[in-house]
Amino acid sequence: MNNMLEIENLCVNYGNTPALQNVDLVVEEGEFLGIMGPNGGGKSTLLKAMLGLIKPSEGTIRFTTGTDGKQKRIGYVPQFAVIDRRFPITVKEVVLSGHIIPGLHPFFKYSKEDERDTMMQLERVGMADLADRHIMALSGGEFQKMLIARALAVQPELLLLDEPTASVDAMSREQIYRLLGELNREITIIMVTHDMMAVSSNINKLACLNEKLVYHGEPELNESVVNKLYGCPVELVAHGVPHRVLKEHEGGHCEC
Repeated sequence: MNNMLEIENLCVNYGNTPALQNVDLVVEEGEFLGIMGPNGGGKSTLLKAMLGLIKPSEGTIRFTTGTDGKQKRIGYVPQFAVIDRRFPITVKEVVLSGHIIPGLHPFFKYSKEDERDTMMQLERVGMADLADRHIMALSGGEFQKMLIARALAVQPELLLLDEPTASVDAMSREQIYRLLGELNREITIIMVTHDMMAVSSNINKLACLNEKLVYHGEPELNESVVNKLYGCPVELVAHGVPHRVLKEHEGGHCEC
């Protein structure tokens, strides 16, 4: 299997504060990689570095090229919290905006093909019947599926998602994971998440990040990895009937 992405010795600083240190990571084509870690651990920074939104202090990020010699197309789903839902725009208009050509194009106009593709992507995520709805009227799950449809408008070969289930209910979370599992049949996916459910869903590789890459491998967590990731002894407690996921340990602990 070919590599989609190769990261070597990646370092990113915000002023004098390190956000990422010496990160080495390889993502294969067709992979579904989950990235987990504490708040401020560098997860979103890593995605932004991949997108070229942040310049690394050191290291390299290389994407393989397609058969046409061009870099692989990338779709991006940002965090829910960074979008202003009060903006007067419809679902269809948001997804259509994914077809805007980068750069200054004063006379840009959407084509009929753009219109057709927009409805196709909305159908793909189960949102075609909401095309004319104002985004303010969407539930959290509907809003996230709209953002996924917009990312699909670029026909991506790699899809980056930053905590896509952080602001949705349990049913919407299951729907989104099911959708991502279907998309992964054709698209390589990298997803930042805090959701332990994601580890047991469609993810086939896991990267644990806390400024440095603590773990990269099969989607399984053990006590040693989790303690290293959060910097203290951690107790994982499942939702529903409370029970420990990791065995008891001595001393203080953090619960996640």
